[in-house]
Amino acid sequence: MNTQDWLVKEDGFCENCQLSDDWEWKDKTYRLYRFLTDLEDILEQTQDEQQILLLVRPLVRRLLTSSYWIQGEYTWPNAQQGWSVSTLYDEVDFPLTIQMVVWLPGQVSSVHNHGTWGIVGIISGEEKNLFWRRNPDLNAPHQIKQVGEKILRAGDIISLMSETIHSIEVIGDEPVISFNIYGATNYKKRYKFDPINHSATNF
Repeated sequence: MNTQDWLVKEDGFCENCQLSDDWEWKDKTYRLYRFLTDLEDILEQTQDEQQILLLVRPLVRRLLTSSYWIQGEYTWPNAQQGWSVSTLYDEVDFPLTIQMVVWLPGQVSSVHNHGTWGIVGIISGEEKNLFWRRNPDLNAPHQIKQVGEKILRAGDIISLMSETIHSIEVIGDEPVISFNIYGATNYKKRYKFDPINHSATNF
């Protein structure tokens, strides 16, 4: 099965991104500390979200392909909560958070944005992403409109900008395990949306 890289901007449209054809690293181990150093170098070079995603996305694929131990660094969620988050890296005053996330079958997230750029690599399972964009009017300034969807499978990587609005749903009988990395969150711009009542709340 072919893996894919995707980019979703604030307009909600999912763009297919070209996979890196850099094969020089195929036989070299790429460790987490090198990944973090490369990330720091990129963040010092540019603050442009789309450029950051362009440069970081192939590094995520390289890391997941090379450092298989990461794929097992997760906590199994209890059935009542239905999901779990295990932090691999989160340093004070350094604008990066790296997590392993597990969603059990049948789980559905809220409709939300992240208030920062993010990259998610699917380790196992399948999830449906629904994409939304803002569609405000005078009576409903937080009204949103669904504009697309994409099913992600193991090996797929999706990049999200800070204003990208999406929700996820686990499909099939297998849990979804993913590697997630996020920049520094602007909590004043991070929202959970209610598409029925046309409202939004910070979280």
